[in-house]
Amino acid sequence: MKAQTEQRTGLLYGFGAYGMWGLVPLFWPLLKPSGAIEILAHRMVWSLAVVGVALLAMRRWGWIRELLRQPRKLALTTLAASVISVNWGLYIWAVNNGAVVEASLGYFINPLVTIAIGVLVLGERLRRAQWAAVGIGVAAVLVLAIGYGRPPWISLVLAFSFAAYGLIKKKLNMGGVESLAAETALLFLPALGYLLWLGAQGRSTFALDDPGHSWLLAATGLVTAIPLICFGAAAIRVPLSTLGLLQYLAPVFQFGLGVVYFHEAMPPERWAGFSLVWVALALLTWDALRTARRSRARLAEAGASAATAATATTTAATAPATTASEAAVAVAAEVAGGAEVAGAVHGAPEPPPTVATPAREPA
Repeated sequence: MKAQTEQRTGLLYGFGAYGMWGLVPLFWPLLKPSGAIEILAHRMVWSLAVVGVALLAMRRWGWIRELLRQPRKLALTTLAASVISVNWGLYIWAVNNGAVVEASLGYFINPLVTIAIGVLVLGERLRRAQWAAVGIGVAAVLVLAIGYGRPPWISLVLAFSFAAYGLIKKKLNMGGVESLAAETALLFLPALGYLLWLGAQGRSTFALDDPGHSWLLAATGLVTAIPLICFGAAAIRVPLSTLGLLQYLAPVFQFGLGVVYFHEAMPPERWAGFSLVWVALALLTWDALRTARRSRARLAEAGASAATAATATTTAATAPATTASEAAVAVAAEVAGGAEVAGAVHGAPEPPPTVATPAREPA
């Protein structure tokens, strides 16, 4: 009963996180006339304030000393901060310039890009269904390029930047709140310097006569941190496969807002391109669920064999028991590997604090 309650709670947290990420396109236009770079700078500054309060409440400070003692890890954190700032900044610009649908496409194709990076960078081997999904995804991008009259560069930059961010985070292996704190701390001084320069030039929108606008800019820290905290709570309560399915909520909501609320054009060729992307994602999801189900069945079978062999009372039965135990361990390792692949396939709009995925926070 307690496990079921925890899973329901995790699902609620997951729906909350991805729901907020999916509805965030409604927030960025409220910050006009602020430009995308100014909004991004405020997001960096106020996010550090929010996660600082969270770390103070949790009393987690030991990781800072450990990070500063590891130059390679600090360099990777700096790289992650740079990559995610590109992702955040472009997403804000896209939403405020009438490209919500194209931005949502970036998070639809992110799992496909993550798979491609796994093959090219990590030397991973793909199953046939995964190769087929990647091929369909490439065809979708070509169709959309014809429809737009240009490559869907916003989608591609968002997808590749977030996939690269996920890869870096995988190597860092830091908690969600800690990694966000480290990244925003590295970005804090450049962001604050830019805001002070805007103020000195008389171009800052933070000090407008409307105090509500200033509060909205300050709220960018909450908009960044709250979904991440909900995501972290979901990640430790629900299976990775479930989390991977939930991550599609964000781009679905974004796509719906772009078409229904922002009334962005969707000619037939764009519908065709998006349909191909959705077919590729459906194929990936089916393959991931099938592989996870088969792996669990093999693990259960090996475990049962090991238990049966362990109950044998004769010396002759000792060797088979050892063999069965080793088989169980081998299958368990395979299951763990399958879970990692599933995480790479499904990715999250912000990488989870305890499991490696892309989602990504979707900006």
